[in-house]
Amino acid sequence: MGARFTLWDMHTPLRQLALLLVGALACAKPAPPAPLASIPAEPGERHLRHIRQLTAGGENAEAYFSADGKRLVFQSTRDGRTCDQEFVMNVDGSGLRRVSTGTGKTTCGFFYANDERVLFGSSHALEQDCPPRPDPSKGYVWGLDPFDIYTAKPDGSDLRRLTDYGVYTAEAVVSPDGRRVVFTSLKDGDLDIYTMNVDGTNVRRLTTTPGYDGGPWWSPDGSQIAYRAWHPTDSALTSYQALLHDRLVRPNRMELWVMNADGSNQRQITHLGGANFGPSWTHDGTHLIFSSNYKQPRSGNFDLYLIGVDGTGLEQVTTHGAFDGFPMFSPDGRRIVWASNRHGSTPTETNLFIADWTP
Repeated sequence: MGARFTLWDMHTPLRQLALLLVGALACAKPAPPAPLASIPAEPGERHLRHIRQLTAGGENAEAYFSADGKRLVFQSTRDGRTCDQEFVMNVDGSGLRRVSTGTGKTTCGFFYANDERVLFGSSHALEQDCPPRPDPSKGYVWGLDPFDIYTAKPDGSDLRRLTDYGVYTAEAVVSPDGRRVVFTSLKDGDLDIYTMNVDGTNVRRLTTTPGYDGGPWWSPDGSQIAYRAWHPTDSALTSYQALLHDRLVRPNRMELWVMNADGSNQRQITHLGGANFGPSWTHDGTHLIFSSNYKQPRSGNFDLYLIGVDGTGLEQVTTHGAFDGFPMFSPDGRRIVWASNRHGSTPTETNLFIADWTP
């Protein structure tokens, strides 16, 4: 999902001029970026203050904070591509850099190792071009692209491969202590949640119930994992498995679950209906923030919601009449970043927004 930024390519005459100016500018401080204009919140969005739009155009999503709260990693279809690559930028939208290779398709980036490295899923080892879109005759489905998990420095250098399964393996999030990674994979024939060490060793499977388990996210203290799940039975399970055989999944039914970090005590948190996904945690670990279309389950009108980890106190956070999803709080809990169709030049344009959080 991506924005249309123009990156300046310094051609030879301008480069020569720049070299002449180096001495004069050596002691000059760079001008700070222009402050982003504040966008009014929608009626009822009492938690959101000083909303700023970080990208402009195309499809951008899954923006996640660095541990120091100064940068974001996100996926975007910019630069003329029709599928996502992984990028890093500052929280004011400046300093844009691509992390991934520029080939294949990527998803789900995450900072770790004191913000010196980034994890992400990429299909570039098996496909150089963007994968074909799923057959529309199958209805609304997601393609399960052949991602494996890679790690690189935020400037894209020192690329290393952590998994080598050749099937959907992505959605990686690093534990708060920096030692373990939780992720989703099709490697054993079903969509399940696994953990591994940050070097790719000691892989453990946490979920085994037939059906879709994915989108895992560590709690702030690392003791629990929130995730989305759908465990169909009978004919619904048969239909799910038939789609899975074709590397597809229909994401129109998902509820939120929480389990202990070792996979024990799996319990369902929401019973809303529709698609509930993208859970992450509040700063104090007492609530989940997530996206849901449960009020209009067959629509693309997703909003952000808060719910207690015990399943109580459901509260709507956004009220815009289109898509709002992929929320994450900053490490200090004072800001929130998410993806939204609001204020787009086209109905399907998805941009990144950041706001101050008012409890």
